[in-house]
Amino acid sequence: MSSLPPAPPPELPPVLPAQVPVTHLPPPEPRASGLARATLFALALIAAAALLSSVMLWQRLSAIQEQLARQSADTGANAIEARALARQAQDVARDTAARQVVLESRLTEVALQRTQLEELMQSLSRSRDENLVVDVESALRLAQQQTQLTGSPEPLLAALRTADQRLERAAQPRLARLRASIARDIERIRSATVTDVPGLLARVDDIVRQVDDLPVANAVPARALTESPRRGSSPAGAVWWERLRDAVLDDARSLVRVSRIDQPEAMLLAPEQAFFLRENLKLKLLNVRLSLLARQNDAARNDVAAATGALHKYFDPASRRTQAVATQLQQVQAQVRSAELPRIDETLAALVTAGAGK
Repeated sequence: MSSLPPAPPPELPPVLPAQVPVTHLPPPEPRASGLARATLFALALIAAAALLSSVMLWQRLSAIQEQLARQSADTGANAIEARALARQAQDVARDTAARQVVLESRLTEVALQRTQLEELMQSLSRSRDENLVVDVESALRLAQQQTQLTGSPEPLLAALRTADQRLERAAQPRLARLRASIARDIERIRSATVTDVPGLLARVDDIVRQVDDLPVANAVPARALTESPRRGSSPAGAVWWERLRDAVLDDARSLVRVSRIDQPEAMLLAPEQAFFLRENLKLKLLNVRLSLLARQNDAARNDVAAATGALHKYFDPASRRTQAVATQLQQVQAQVRSAELPRIDETLAALVTAGAGK
């Protein structure tokens, strides 16, 4: 706001010449009267100029006052409008604050609901994963028991492959360590040397069935009982005493048999004891079977060696059946190994870790 101009000085009443007593003077000179007129004219001009300047200043002051009044009115209107706008702004601010509080409360509720939903989804996912881990663990333990019973790693390998496929379909990142453990166990089982127990059991059963047909070492050869007459025997047209002589000689030869037996116990074995000898050999072979089923490979090898010793000691080594059974026993002895069945301890440990939610 501009400063107001200084107020004009108050007009002074014209100074009138003091009244002097009228005296009769002599008439002035013409020069002096002209100077007075000029002075009066100058004073009149100055007064007129002062009056004119006063009028102009007054008009200017009036214009300034009107302008100030208009500005003051505009300022008041602006102030009133500003107050109204301020009140509206305050109302809008209060509404905005109230809405913000409502939105924050709703946002908090939404965040809480989202957290609860995520926890529910995680619990559902965790429950599904836990069920999967429990199913896989039970299947693997059952397969391990089957492997221990049968002696074959195939049930365990099949269970591991099935578990890996189920974990692959689940597509859970936290089960990746479990899949890696299963893969390592599969490779270790494949590279392990395991005794083929089912094949050995079948071979032992076949040997047991052949024991009844094995000839003992002191048995009379069957060809001696069905042997045809010698080339030097009497012909059909010989006299009766020649035929009698040949029959007596044949009977005498059948009564005496000369053979070589390295084990004298086999020669002293009575014929009725052959049945018990074969049953004893069957029992040894059944012990081999039980040892294989019990995973006692050392005991199985010892029983196979005992059965082989009894076979060579009491049975005819020249017989083809004895030789075939001896060959099969050698094969069984070679296939029985002392290697233990592979275990899946790493996979079971990974299952425990996954079941604990780590």
